[in-house]
Amino acid sequence: MTIPNIGFNHEKTKQAELEIIELSNLYCRPNMEHDPQAPHRVSFFMLIYIKQGEGKHYVDFTGYDFKAGSLIFVQPDQVHSFDFSHQPQGKVLLFTQAFLDKVHANMRLPNYTPTHLNQQHNPLLQLDNVNHARTETLINEILTESTIEPSEPLIVMYLFSALALLLHRLRPALSHDNLSTDQSLKLSKFFSSMQQHAHKVRDANWFAGQIHTTYKTLNNICKLATGLTAKQMIDAYTIIEIKRRLVVSNATTQQLANDFGFDDTSNFVKYFKNQTQLTPSQFSKLNTH
Repeated sequence: MTIPNIGFNHEKTKQAELEIIELSNLYCRPNMEHDPQAPHRVSFFMLIYIKQGEGKHYVDFTGYDFKAGSLIFVQPDQVHSFDFSHQPQGKVLLFTQAFLDKVHANMRLPNYTPTHLNQQHNPLLQLDNVNHARTETLINEILTESTIEPSEPLIVMYLFSALALLLHRLRPALSHDNLSTDQSLKLSKFFSSMQQHAHKVRDANWFAGQIHTTYKTLNNICKLATGLTAKQMIDAYTIIEIKRRLVVSNATTQQLANDFGFDDTSNFVKYFKNQTQLTPSQFSKLNTH
């Protein structure tokens, strides 16, 4: 079994880089290329809004119980799976980094940072009644403006910014407004570099050189953005990738050790256990059904 990589449908949105779909559409379309209830990786941001219903949404193999008024945040490159057993109702907002870049160019908006690498991060936010109603109103207004002809992209951006700022205020622990534009750019480059090279390199100094900065500067940016050091971010990203391979493929420990640049299997097992308190085989048994 391999993890499907789901890309953003640019043609469907007419290059708008933002799409809102009914949650029910995902379990009412039998001819979809992939099963939304099976693990799949997304290349875009997702905001899943639950209007009614309950279930358990999995993000990188951790289950989060949701109910009416829940919001689930999924970042690019994360593996997640839906739970439609109770047919929840709501909407899913899909948007790309290009959309966020356009918004940032027109107005002030909090930066989205890879906080999911911090194990303390929770992708689920439970809204109270007031913010539940306000969130639903804003999502519906974004949908309305996106679908009328002619649509005004700037209105969509303002409405999206209002939603993002509302939710940002409700998650103060994830507030990283003190990142400068230059720091945000360096963090983005670092994360992109990790995606390309973390399977072979786990040296924070090497990554600092790749983005033309110092280890100290990179470390400070990472701490501001995620609460983790650069090395902790690299290890967290590597472990998530190993977990994905363990759960959805038949790769052997030896193969994984080779794929992730370890000299021998014992060092690979030791590294994984130091990070997770489990051996790769123990983790695989716990998460394979």
